[in-house]
Amino acid sequence: MKHLLAFRRPHKGSLLFLVVMALVTVQASLAVAADREMYQLKIYHLKDKQQEDRVDAFLKDAYLPALHKLGVQKVGVFKPIGNDTAADRRIMVLVPFKTYGQLLSVTERLEQDKSFESNSQYWTAAYDNPPYARLETIQIQSMSDKLQLQEPQLKGPRPERVYELRSYESPNEKIHLNKVQMFVLGNEIGLFKRLGFNGVFYGRVLAGSHMPNLMYLTTFENKAARDEHWKIFGADPEWKKLSTLPEYQHNVSRNQQQFLYPVAYSDF
Repeated sequence: MKHLLAFRRPHKGSLLFLVVMALVTVQASLAVAADREMYQLKIYHLKDKQQEDRVDAFLKDAYLPALHKLGVQKVGVFKPIGNDTAADRRIMVLVPFKTYGQLLSVTERLEQDKSFESNSQYWTAAYDNPPYARLETIQIQSMSDKLQLQEPQLKGPRPERVYELRSYESPNEKIHLNKVQMFVLGNEIGLFKRLGFNGVFYGRVLAGSHMPNLMYLTTFENKAARDEHWKIFGADPEWKKLSTLPEYQHNVSRNQQQFLYPVAYSDF
């Protein structure tokens, strides 16, 4: 019996103790990660106005109402500024989930939604008459369990609003984690908040076509307000200090930004 007790309660410093503590640490880390919000960014690539109208109708009349019924209330739908003249028209849908489990559950239930069957222009469209050229999905996880999607507090005219989606690609996975650390522990997110960037989300890309990568979405009343915010950001003493720290050098190999506007039926 004494031997069994010794096995169940390994001595501190023993190999078994270290293994048990490592497993506990991993499980705790997974539990925290599981509580982080998940963001699914769906990007519809469209060849013409007809496809754009068909996807718009499906999203407005079927997809968003179905998500709302399943408890996903704040869904953002955006289009790039200048979309009407682009060769690759796009519609971007940001769907937030409280957990990864909710994402899986909602996705499965949507695929079985019988109400979609009546949508012949999209859900049951023929193979030779597709509603879009291609559908791209990016899976994003909140950088911290304390970060949650925020609905922007904007008061100006909706058509003038500018949503800026930024992605920071890194040379490899380790350097990507360094950039994430710069946002969270280095308080780059706090700097955005202090300067009124109206951040909607800050997250790590878990699956997508450009990795390793982090993405975030900020919002402004108009283009002039956006430019002024970034001018102030660049001159801020906190940013100047953070951006020159040796440990945060060369952690971004490609920075992309897209300027978007919310469609009329978007939740925010």
